[in-house]
Amino acid sequence: MTAPTAPRSRRERPAKPALSRAGIVATSVALMKSEGLERLTMRRLAQELDTGPASLYVYFRNTAELHAAVLDELLGEVDLTPVTDDGPWRERLIDILTSYIQVLYEHPSLARSALVARPRGEHYLALLEGLLAVLKSGGVKGERAAWGVDLLLQFATTAAAEHGTRHQAPDAQEEWAAFTQALRSASPERYPNLAATSDDLFTGSPRERRTWIFQVLLNGILTAPAPAAGMSSTLRASV
Repeated sequence: MTAPTAPRSRRERPAKPALSRAGIVATSVALMKSEGLERLTMRRLAQELDTGPASLYVYFRNTAELHAAVLDELLGEVDLTPVTDDGPWRERLIDILTSYIQVLYEHPSLARSALVARPRGEHYLALLEGLLAVLKSGGVKGERAAWGVDLLLQFATTAAAEHGTRHQAPDAQEEWAAFTQALRSASPERYPNLAATSDDLFTGSPRERRTWIFQVLLNGILTAPAPAAGMSSTLRASV
């Protein structure tokens, strides 16, 4: 008869790796990519790390702060090489913003979270620094540059969130087809201006449209009256 196995002492078990902010963020990113941002809770993360949720609150006050840290980590994928490249400053700025949008495109749930998240890590600071440097090279400085960066990032973040939401919808193609049909079949008698431009509403690739919008925003940043003296130029949470 086989003797019963003696219970294993805690002292004989392999020691768990010590928790660290960097390790928690790395595990959070992996979880988000495999299970989605909605599943990235303190409880689920604690389970993955073989610890208790209370241990995680030492590093993050709440889930929103954790999501912001995940966003900041992924912002390290944004291509900032255009900051120091040669070439027209507008093109370099748009290249950085396009790279930022592309990072969010790859993580639709994070793109929506980015509308309210408040990252403050090194990657977000590097993104702001790069955008401000390129704006400065184009002669945009001070409050005009600060408010301009806020505006540009707001549009880029909103565009990425909208893209992710639309493409995740199960009936997105059917809704788009119905939408285009409604505009193209608008009555010229009742909607003369819409009927005259219905084809133009659908021209251009997504990248061409984004580039045009960025150019429009930059024209406005350059020519709009400067922010009124005494008004705060503190950046709102654009991402």
